[in-house]
Amino acid sequence: MRIDLHTHSLISDGTDTPGELVRKARAVGLDVVGLTDHDTFDGLDEAVAEGGRVGIHVVRGMELSCSRYGDSVHVLAYGADPASPGLAAEMARVRDGRLGRLAGVLAKLAELGVPVTEAEVMAQVGESPSVGRPHIADALIQVGHVRDRQEAFDRFLADGGPAHVHRYTIEVDRGIDLVHEAGGLAVIAHPWGRGREHVLPPSLLEALVRDHRLDGIEVDHQDHDAETRQRLRALAANLGLLATGSSDYHGAGKLDHDLGCNTTDPEVFDEMQRRLADR
Repeated sequence: MRIDLHTHSLISDGTDTPGELVRKARAVGLDVVGLTDHDTFDGLDEAVAEGGRVGIHVVRGMELSCSRYGDSVHVLAYGADPASPGLAAEMARVRDGRLGRLAGVLAKLAELGVPVTEAEVMAQVGESPSVGRPHIADALIQVGHVRDRQEAFDRFLADGGPAHVHRYTIEVDRGIDLVHEAGGLAVIAHPWGRGREHVLPPSLLEALVRDHRLDGIEVDHQDHDAETRQRLRALAANLGLLATGSSDYHGAGKLDHDLGCNTTDPEVFDEMQRRLADR
């Protein structure tokens, strides 16, 4: 059984519709795919319906934008109730924060000599209720300022970059609690990707397990090299965490993240299902 638990559609910052994503997942031989768009559940019904048509199990998920003392941390929520009042309210605040910072980012880009307009950004947003930096990157590509999203982030949009503007996010411990209040499992996405171990050191992960019942960490991810994966897998085993693996697929929006390039062990997935059933 091949299981990919972290993917994105154009409902957030991917480039496929939820239905297209599910069909592609089936075409590459996946049996289970998790749709985890940023700060929204909006594409899940379409994905689940398409999964029923093509014969693939779609896991209902979401990637919640959190932080740790201002540094970005992403929490994957599996099986959470979209109607949970606390989680729904905080997701709305996060989405509002994304939109609210747009003018500031565009002003900085103009000062840097790479102007784009709000209309050009919104043309990239499409059906998404969540306006993100990838949409700004796509506008920069469209008008010819950069070649791809990676260049846009490397030159301008990354955390701490010349066009970065802070926005509202949820502290990671509160984010985990909100996912649990909604009946879901909380798994930290790519915790040590791109040299970010200092943001989530082992001592903090241990505290999140002890004090907030963190369920798992994403171990097999394209942003983790072999040594990082080995260390994270050992840490997960020591702390009793689920160790997941996934592609973080964004369609054409992210290179080298093909569907199924990393997968979750079926035994880990079975344990996830058991925990969700208990809740």
